[in-house]
Amino acid sequence: MAAGREEEERLRGPAVLFLHPDLGLGGAERLVVDAALALRARGCRVQIWTAHYDPARCFSETRELPVQSVGDWLPRSLLGLGHALCAAIRMLYVALYVLLLSGQEADLFVCDQVSACIPVLRLARTRKNVLFYCHFPDQLLTKRESFLKRIYRAPLDWLEEYTTGMADCIVVNSNFTASVFKETFKSLAHINPDVLYPSLNISTFDTIISEDITSIIPEGKKFLFLSINRFERKKNLALALEALHDLCGRLDGQEWNEVHLVLAGGYDERVLENVEHYEELKNIAIKLNVNKQVTFLRSFSDAQKIALLSNCICVLYTPSNEHFGIVPLEAMYMRCPVIAVNSGGPLESIVNSETGFLCDPLPTRFSEAMEQFVKDPDLKNTMGAAGKARFLKRFSSDAFGEQLYQYICRLTENISATTYVK
Repeated sequence: MAAGREEEERLRGPAVLFLHPDLGLGGAERLVVDAALALRARGCRVQIWTAHYDPARCFSETRELPVQSVGDWLPRSLLGLGHALCAAIRMLYVALYVLLLSGQEADLFVCDQVSACIPVLRLARTRKNVLFYCHFPDQLLTKRESFLKRIYRAPLDWLEEYTTGMADCIVVNSNFTASVFKETFKSLAHINPDVLYPSLNISTFDTIISEDITSIIPEGKKFLFLSINRFERKKNLALALEALHDLCGRLDGQEWNEVHLVLAGGYDERVLENVEHYEELKNIAIKLNVNKQVTFLRSFSDAQKIALLSNCICVLYTPSNEHFGIVPLEAMYMRCPVIAVNSGGPLESIVNSETGFLCDPLPTRFSEAMEQFVKDPDLKNTMGAAGKARFLKRFSSDAFGEQLYQYICRLTENISATTYVK
């Protein structure tokens, strides 16, 4: 009882309610969890409301937070189609449930990914401000191969732009995303979103005991390369396999036998693309004759991730035009260099030839960089130390948490406050 009273006394800051579509294992989910933890550490009362939450397939820290899931009975797609429409409907339901049925009070709402819920949140009996974290315009995350697809997307694109503009505060994850925001949302040209770089909850890395990875990595592997990304086609994981194949021709037999690649990624059986692409990648590895040098690891634990980052000589980060990318930060904190595509967020997190390598998205370019780590194992220590120093200087959790907390304070102190110029 005493401990409960002490916690209640400590948490006397603003009540912040997060709304997120699906609390899984992606970068967006990592940010939401870290944001909630950072605000709670500063005395805020936080809650997370989502349409889907499975503690077994989520970041372990969510078990320390009040998480509520409603509306999972609503479909995620209609016969494999209409994902964006279904996501909007699910988030509208979550927002309506919070306002009408939950009985929860909040001083501020924070939402991300799906802006369709913002108009509903504005209907609260007592006007509350809404902070929207824009990871990337959703309309740019899908292709429009057919006339019907363009017709289907037109009202959704308009809805995204209009409802995003209704937020009281908009922040983005990188300068790259800020420029894309301005180019995409033409009617919001008067809005200049702030950049709030994601960070890490470093206590996870400092306190969790890493697992033994001998069951994952075959014996005798000295040069371990690691890829961490969801099993989605846009992540371009095939590039890592093709680069591994090209690396074979650059090494002698002994060196090649000591090389291994782990493709670790978020995997959800409910997501057809995850299931299909996982099989596609295994077939690519067989076709390239590198399957004996590759381990596929689905929905790994935090302990496994920390063990892999501790033992690998380099992380391969293959997406192009990634909005920001939390994996390079995880690698930098763990003193692990990164080879990434020279576009998007990694241009802001990685210093080429100092904390890693920025390369064209070509197998030959990636394999050239990989070869350097095999030929010069000390390179990992040099670049790893530089990466750790850069993380602490520019991307620390303290900097992220304090910047976010200042937004919360300004938005809750003055109901009309904004952090951009309208």
